[in-house]
Amino acid sequence: MTATTKRKVEIFTAGCPACEEAVSLVKSLACDSCDVEVLDMKQPDIAQRAERYGIRSVPAVVVGGKLARCCSRPAIDAEALRAEGLGQPARASLGI
Repeated sequence: MTATTKRKVEIFTAGCPACEEAVSLVKSLACDSCDVEVLDMKQPDIAQRAERYGIRSVPAVVVGGKLARCCSRPAIDAEALRAEGLGQPARASLGI
């Protein structure tokens, strides 16, 4: 038996124009099963969280607890985000 769950999507930003563009892109790709959170790197606790993910520059997107591959490149692109599962329902199996 499976149940639908939300896919957690974290967008690490600094409020710059490139970051705002990334936020818009992610939100446009997200579906009802995506729980999108925009995080301000100017906050020390958010910067520490980013460090745990290995984020070295912004904007950066974490999907389901993993830094999206596109975020290790110079630019974030829609196809790479879709490959990470953005815009697709997340499924969790119930161990029964």
